[in-house]
Amino acid sequence: MKKIYLSEPGLICCAGSNKDELYKSCITGNKNGIIIRELAAGEKFPTGQIPCREIPPVKLPFQPASYTTDTRIIRIIDKALEQIRPNIEKAIAAYGNEKIGVCLGSCDNGSEGSLFAHKEFLEKGVFPKDYRLNFQSASFPAEYIAYKFGLKGPVFTVATACASGVSAIKRGAQLIRSGFCSAVIAGGADVVSETVLMGFHALEAVSNSPTNPLSKNRKGINLGEGAAFFLLDSKESDIELLGAGESADAYHMTAPVPDGSGPAKAMKKAIMEAKIDPLQIGYVNLHGTGTDLNDKAEAFALKSVFGEKIPKVSSTKPIMGHTLGAAGALETAVCWMVLKEQKGLPVHCWDGERDEEFPSLPVVSLPENEQPVPISICMTNSFAFGGCNVSLVIGST
Repeated sequence: MKKIYLSEPGLICCAGSNKDELYKSCITGNKNGIIIRELAAGEKFPTGQIPCREIPPVKLPFQPASYTTDTRIIRIIDKALEQIRPNIEKAIAAYGNEKIGVCLGSCDNGSEGSLFAHKEFLEKGVFPKDYRLNFQSASFPAEYIAYKFGLKGPVFTVATACASGVSAIKRGAQLIRSGFCSAVIAGGADVVSETVLMGFHALEAVSNSPTNPLSKNRKGINLGEGAAFFLLDSKESDIELLGAGESADAYHMTAPVPDGSGPAKAMKKAIMEAKIDPLQIGYVNLHGTGTDLNDKAEAFALKSVFGEKIPKVSSTKPIMGHTLGAAGALETAVCWMVLKEQKGLPVHCWDGERDEEFPSLPVVSLPENEQPVPISICMTNSFAFGGCNVSLVIGST
C-alpha cells in the first residue's frame, strides 16, 4: 500500500496561532485561551475563541467579494492555510493543479454565513449585495480552498460530526492511494457560532465550568474554534500516516456504545493498518470531551485495545476547547509536534479525582514534560455523534 506522509501543519485555535504556540500551550497546560462567553439569553460558558486580532479580514485579489472573506470561518481557514503555502505551491509545481485535491472536515460552517447575511437584512431590509446562498453551504469553504490556490482536483467536504477533521485526512489518503490525486490539502475547520453553542447547551452537553475530562466531577464540554491542515503526499517526509481506522456504532444519535466496543474497533483497525504492535504506541491523544458517556466509553475502549499496558494519554480539549470538525485535525497536529519536537507530551488538565466506574488511565502530568521519553508513534481518537469513530496512527520516519 502506498505510503502517505503529512507535511508540517498549518493551524490556528485559541491556544496558538501556529504549531509551535499550540504545542507550547499543550505541554505546559496553558488554558489562557479559554474565556467566558455570554449568550443572548444571559447564560455564560467557557469557550475557546480566537482573538479577532489574530484573524484579520482576508485580502484577496479575486472574487468572492468582501461578504465571504469577512466571515469568521474563511478568516480562520485562510490563516491556517498560509502557514503551509510553500508546501502547496511546491506540490502544484510538481504535479499540476489538476492532481491536487481538497478534503475539508467541518460540522457547521454555514450558519455563520446565514446569520451574517440575515442580520444585515433585518437591519437594512436587503441582503448584502455580494451575498449568495451558496456561501452558507457546507461545501463552500472547501471550494474556497480550491479557488484560493487555483486547484482543479477533487474537492470534498466531510461532515462526520466531531470526527470530521480526521475523516478528511483519511479520505485524503484514499484519494492519493486510488490515483485520483498526487497530493491533498486535508484537515478541518469550525467556528463557535451562537447557533452551535445554543444547540449543545440544549443537549445539556456544555459545561458552565472548565471541562474536566476523566474526572468523576466532569460536567460536559467547552466549545472551541479553529482550523488545522496538512498537505498529504506520497513523497517521503518526517511524519507518516501509518494507519487510519473507522467504525460505526449504529447505537444512538448522540451516545456511544457504553462498553466502548465501537471506538475500540476503530482503534484496532488503525493499528492493524499500521502493521504495528499496540505496545509501540507511546502516546494517545484522547477524544476526551469531559462528558459522562464519552469519557467512560473511551476508557473501556483503551482497556480493550491495550489491556494492562495502556500508553500515556491526555485530552487537549481543556486547553483548546472542543473544536468540533477541527478537533481531530488539530489533535493530529499536536501529535505531529510530539513526534517532531520530542519536547514532551501534552498535559492532561483536570482535577485529579478519578471516576471509579471505568478503568484508570495513565494521564500525562506536568512532571512528565521535565524529562521527555522519546516517542516514535502516536494515536489520536475522534468519536462523534451518530456513532462515527475514527482513530489515526502517525509515526516518525
